[in-house]
Amino acid sequence: MAYPILFLLFLSLPFSSAKLNLDYYKATCPDFENVVKENVFIKQTAVSATAPGLLRLFFNDCITDGCDASILIASSAYNRHPERDANPNLSLSGDAFDIISKIKNDLELVCPGVVSCSDIVAQATRDLVKMVGGPFYKVRLGRKDSKVSDAKRVDVNLPSTKMTMDQIIEKFTAKNFTIREMVALTGAHTIGFTHCKEFSDRIYPKVDLTMHPKLAAGLRTVCQNYTVDTSMVAFNDMSSPNTFDNAYYKNILKGLGLLTSDYLLSVHPRTRPIVEEYAKDQQAFFVDFAKAMEKVSVLGVKTGNKGEVRNRCDQFNNNIPE
Repeated sequence: MAYPILFLLFLSLPFSSAKLNLDYYKATCPDFENVVKENVFIKQTAVSATAPGLLRLFFNDCITDGCDASILIASSAYNRHPERDANPNLSLSGDAFDIISKIKNDLELVCPGVVSCSDIVAQATRDLVKMVGGPFYKVRLGRKDSKVSDAKRVDVNLPSTKMTMDQIIEKFTAKNFTIREMVALTGAHTIGFTHCKEFSDRIYPKVDLTMHPKLAAGLRTVCQNYTVDTSMVAFNDMSSPNTFDNAYYKNILKGLGLLTSDYLLSVHPRTRPIVEEYAKDQQAFFVDFAKAMEKVSVLGVKTGNKGEVRNRCDQFNNNIPE
């Protein structure tokens, strides 16, 4: 099934990303890096779900309409259906939104009106990935925050776990990602959890025979009341759920993936060789993941008058979308 390809702002990547730089806040907000690091450390130490939560929020924001913090906008009388309210984003972690809000509030005290919410999201995500054992990668800064947030843009752009692997690949290649980069980015599933409703069709009413029987039995117990309690979840990586490593790839080769897309990634002829490589070589995965994350972090960035530095991350400065 073919999906429309949107000509989004991120297609002008060579022009927009060139305006970003590593020392963007050196003179205007020299405390930027330390404020982000301190908040990230405190929050992740208290709530282990913060890192995977923000990593997912970061990806969903960037892949939809560029890395512009449009996902942070809350609904209002002027904007009733922002990205945040799109169905794929309803299960985003509250802790992810909380950490960005806390960092923004602290930065407004030391350098008011200077640091964009989109830069905070990008920097905090990198710091959290590193904190839980993942690779370090550089984050160029200078993004402006979007003046638009529309829930209708989400489904069109975001890959779904219910798609075929060819359809998922098409979503990524349409945004100029290689299949290797796609497989590397999917390795983010090595931390965090997934809501039972996302994989319930693999365990109810019958068990998907491609899933390891012991995992299926355990999930049927864990998720037995998922229709009543929609917050029920299972770890993506049962062996090391809070550590960023290559266990995800090892697991899905053994039938230990939660999602149908995990299984498809492990068997599709265009992705299985890469999965096998990452399962054997964690350093190869880390190198590719870092490069892919740098690439994601500059998708569709707004600079100059194409965006604004929000006073609050959850609303536009004039509270009316353009």
